[in-house]
Amino acid sequence: MRRFGRYQLLRLLGKSERSMAWHAADERQGSELILVMPRQQPLGEAATAWLQTVRRAARLNHPNLATPLEIAEHERWPYAAYERAGRVTWAERFSRQGIPAEEMAPWASQAALGLAYAHEAGVAHRDVQPWLLSVDDAGRVQVLGLEVPQRASSASSVGAMEELRQVRDAAVGDVLALGIVMHHGLAGQPALDQADVARVVAMMPPQGNDFVRLPWNVPRPIPDALRAIVNRATDRQPRQRYRNARTLQRALDGWIKANADLEGGPLALLLDRIRAAGVLPAMPGGADRVAHLALMERGRTSELAEVVLGDMALAFELLRLVNGATVHGASVSSDGPVLMLRRAIAMLGLEGVRRAALSLRPWPGPMDEAAATEMAALMQRVQRAGGVATRLAPAGYDGEVISLIAQMQNLGRLVVQYHFPDEAAQIRRLMQPGEAADGKAGGEPGMSAEAASYAVLGIDLEALGLAVAQHWGLDDSVQQMIRRIPPGAPVHHPDSDADILRVTASCANDLLDASALAPALVGPALAVVVRRYARALGLTQPEMLGSLQALPAAAESRAMPAMMADASAATRAFAQAGGPSGAPRAAAA
Repeated sequence: MRRFGRYQLLRLLGKSERSMAWHAADERQGSELILVMPRQQPLGEAATAWLQTVRRAARLNHPNLATPLEIAEHERWPYAAYERAGRVTWAERFSRQGIPAEEMAPWASQAALGLAYAHEAGVAHRDVQPWLLSVDDAGRVQVLGLEVPQRASSASSVGAMEELRQVRDAAVGDVLALGIVMHHGLAGQPALDQADVARVVAMMPPQGNDFVRLPWNVPRPIPDALRAIVNRATDRQPRQRYRNARTLQRALDGWIKANADLEGGPLALLLDRIRAAGVLPAMPGGADRVAHLALMERGRTSELAEVVLGDMALAFELLRLVNGATVHGASVSSDGPVLMLRRAIAMLGLEGVRRAALSLRPWPGPMDEAAATEMAALMQRVQRAGGVATRLAPAGYDGEVISLIAQMQNLGRLVVQYHFPDEAAQIRRLMQPGEAADGKAGGEPGMSAEAASYAVLGIDLEALGLAVAQHWGLDDSVQQMIRRIPPGAPVHHPDSDADILRVTASCANDLLDASALAPALVGPALAVVVRRYARALGLTQPEMLGSLQALPAAAESRAMPAMMADASAATRAFAQAGGPSGAPRAAAA
């Protein structure tokens, strides 16, 4: 039996080029421990620096960070001893059958939480390995060996700024390493057939050319959302990977809660924010126009509906009111969903429209200037989708209804931009193609909207949009219509009015997405959309592309952010127009 001071070394748990871990027995205490030590023996000042660094890291107090029972040296070989009782390493749990996704995700989320706490305290791990992550019978995870792997240079030999840079770079490496460990656990075998995670990292860009993605032939099924999270963590493009452990943890936590339908997570947080800030903010100028029309007679309802359709937040609010509640003592559910604004206005009355407009948050709500600019551009794009859908609609279908369906197919994207602008920025970044060798776009393709949303939020944008629709009380038929046909899915000939609305709205959104690509990609992308939808909708290529050409120029849409002044004055004007003197007129109408 090998000995290390008073410890009996029972079994090697794992080793890498930088560290090793032993299952050991403490003869003095009669207990079992895990000894973690650097692979190479530090000497002289390096040994002193090692002890100082590991002891500083040991002062961190977090439930997902293991606290060493002892930090010492034996024959000038430093080590950190951790409690073993009731805990096993991930390496001991991993097998060729793979770890179930429902276990792996919570383990990784806890590990990321511990690493995030350490990184934010200026401490990195520097050698995340399956044998340096432990779990007990209750599924509680702890990270072992913070700062145990020897640094390339001691902190005392570099300046403060260089020290910060090294810690930051090491933290990024920790997140990549955790992604590789997740890959190992789910796939049932080490990435690139290398048990040492550090070697895998060295084989991946930017140092190497190998890439790590979860295979499809895995022993256990991996949900698409979790697959997207793990693949983003190990993406071959460093710019696409998680930039810190906190963002990885949030994505994992979002998937865990959405998958288990638990309270919390992005879905519950979204509904909380909707209650506080509304679904969307009022668009500037819309309330002012409605204020003037609110004084008109009932015969001007069509004109009022046209103006309301131009204010997306107000249009959605009217649909919510008439579909999710009893209006004037009568339930609308028995008559089917209300999707025509003219009917909604008639049911609510002009006074009801006025109250709905007043209930909206003035622009820009809680958004800062940058987020408001992105939101304005997105709302303009969504309104353009409604216009395209109207032009594509078969004869006899109400353009107002089909425009709203096309807009509501973007509901998830809209609410994420409004309520989670930072996450929306991450999603957009992940969807951007990489640069080619000449520095221009057209290199590695970006993620799809679904995969990017999974990777950032742990839930897809459509699910968030449908959750809002359910929150409003929209029935199943409407929820089906606002489900955009997924990219690559076959488009069948619609056999009902609801199918026609859904297919037409999906086509409009796909056309706009294709037209927004890099110039070299627009033509081929539009051709794909035409092939998918032309037969189902009975349209020709000129008719489909003509629906885009009839829209305002892109330059006009980019001018919209400049028009985004504070709308509170317009809202007050509307309130004054429907005040005590205006209310009887509205009621009489």
